[in-house]
Amino acid sequence: MLIVSYDFSNDKVRSEFAKFLKQYGYKLQYSVFQIRNSQRILKMILNEIELRYKKKIKSTDSVLVFQVCSGCKKKIIKYGMDENLDNSVVFF
Repeated sequence: MLIVSYDFSNDKVRSEFAKFLKQYGYKLQYSVFQIRNSQRILKMILNEIELRYKKKIKSTDSVLVFQVCSGCKKKIIKYGMDENLDNSVVFF
């Protein structure tokens, strides 16, 4: 699992970055996304940040990419809606 957190002072860049991340995962909070972890996805995200967003990141902005290993993932304590996101539910 990847956790990507971001903060851009420019509204347009912030919205564009959120749309970009939405292709790979879902929002946990306003500027925090959870993304399925794979080396291919990680490389794609980092390449896109380098090529498209790095020059738009100002000294007051930030982008953090956390790789959460499977051992650490088991230690995450969840409350509320996020508790149920990992459960498989099938409706007929």
